[in-house]
Amino acid sequence: MRKVNAFSGIVLLILFLIHAAVGSLQAAGYLPGGNAIMNALAWALIAVIGIHAVIGVVLTVQTLTAIRKSGASYFAANRLFWARRLSGFAMLILIVIHTYIFMGYNNGAFRLRFFGPCQLICQILLVLTLAVHLTANIRPSLISLGIRSLKAYAVDILAVLSVVCLVAAGAFVVYFLRWL
Repeated sequence: MRKVNAFSGIVLLILFLIHAAVGSLQAAGYLPGGNAIMNALAWALIAVIGIHAVIGVVLTVQTLTAIRKSGASYFAANRLFWARRLSGFAMLILIVIHTYIFMGYNNGAFRLRFFGPCQLICQILLVLTLAVHLTANIRPSLISLGIRSLKAYAVDILAVLSVVCLVAAGAFVVYFLRWL
């Protein structure tokens, strides 16, 4: 189950990178009319997120059951594990908000919802939570995929993810400014 979760995480990462690139271009006004692409990407992301979340919940329940049986949680020693779980849960909530903000239909036609300061804050929180979740999961994902030289890959992945997250956050700011 952990390998399936790691594989779904890699698929999510690839879909996210495409979604973030296309969405950033669209939010900044450089890709008008890209709704069909974004719609397909969004539904693919939602499907894989569902699989990833269900597996994450099952693994968390198994961990909580083991903790309950043993009587010792070792919370301080397992901070990174709980950071992964809590950031994943926070992302689920923020993804629902993100979906609500960008999926507006009125009388069968797509309509953008107002994008004000609260919406901007939610999107920046989504990017930050995503960065925390991805950073906390790089090492275990590489290990579960059998990649031995972790340091070289982890640094490269972190660099790419940092740039993508900064571009996505910047695109949300530009999108917000376009509403003013």
